[in-house]
Amino acid sequence: MLSWDCPPGHSSTFSVSPSCSRVDAHAVESGTEAPAYSQVNDWEAAAGHPVRLVPGYPSVKHRPPPPRLPKTCLCRHCLRQPGFSVWFDRHYDPAIAPVWTLENQELSPDVQRWWMMLQPQFRSHNTVDILTQLFKIIPGHNPYTQLNPLSCRRCAVVGNSGNLRGSGSGKEIDGHNFIMRMNQAPTLGFETDVGAKTTHHFMYPESAKNLLANVSFVLVPFKALDLLWITSALSTGQIRFTYAPVKAFLRVDKEKVQIYNPAFFKYIHDRWTEHHGRYPSTGMLVLFFALHVCDEVNVFGFGADSRGNWHHYWENNRYAGEFRKTGVHDADFEAQIIDMLVRDGKIKVFRST
Repeated sequence: MLSWDCPPGHSSTFSVSPSCSRVDAHAVESGTEAPAYSQVNDWEAAAGHPVRLVPGYPSVKHRPPPPRLPKTCLCRHCLRQPGFSVWFDRHYDPAIAPVWTLENQELSPDVQRWWMMLQPQFRSHNTVDILTQLFKIIPGHNPYTQLNPLSCRRCAVVGNSGNLRGSGSGKEIDGHNFIMRMNQAPTLGFETDVGAKTTHHFMYPESAKNLLANVSFVLVPFKALDLLWITSALSTGQIRFTYAPVKAFLRVDKEKVQIYNPAFFKYIHDRWTEHHGRYPSTGMLVLFFALHVCDEVNVFGFGADSRGNWHHYWENNRYAGEFRKTGVHDADFEAQIIDMLVRDGKIKVFRST
């Protein structure tokens, strides 16, 4: 019996690759391999024509395709599905939780040191002691541990770029399961372009505002004082100032308060933005949070507007390009990361025309 020994995934339906060699199947089973074109009829040998296997001939043994991994979700394209992007798979680490919990409250020395140096002018504290008190007020568990392969969690990450103005993206944004916004991000009066719904709002103490009861407040802490502030703002109201005035009391659903994990923060800085800028922008922090808790991620309101101006959608000053000029973040490198995520089918970016 004759067969073609081809590499896995190589199809011999239409043509024969030079990398495939013809072998005698019985000889292979007995431990000896016949030379190529060894079986010929007498008349063919006399004519000097070796027998060439006809593709699709019934005696050909085809190797089965490599097994497919089970899908991680019911979306058409599951962003966490391995095997589609070597670059993404090499950088992505699903083991690092995006939220700070009782389980991971003790930071490794290198993470603790890096995090404390983000705003070194503030006195250090024992973060475990602070979190122990905080987790008496808010949940201390990770709500994203169970990702259901029988569901499709679609998430919208909504930035604050002026390119949302006139986009008409509101209905599209509101159609997602999770809608993540950051800092000020007003929706009242801008519903047509930015949507009306919010499920997650990422803020610092200095940008914090009251939220509706069904919205998760996600604190992005840069210092131990931020943890003391959220503990105070949900209880005694003692802390009213960090480096700027902050809300003494915060009206949010305590059961939906989450703390951004500094280890996850550093993971983005190390693996993804690769130390470009002092630390990643809020937009990148929210984007990668979504990449770790969602099955599909769509991005709105990132980057400059159609005229190349950097400003917020609620601002009339088109030249308020503070983000790009601070030097704290590397907007150009972060834009490259986003472009690569789009290229590899991990996210979609919606921009107004």
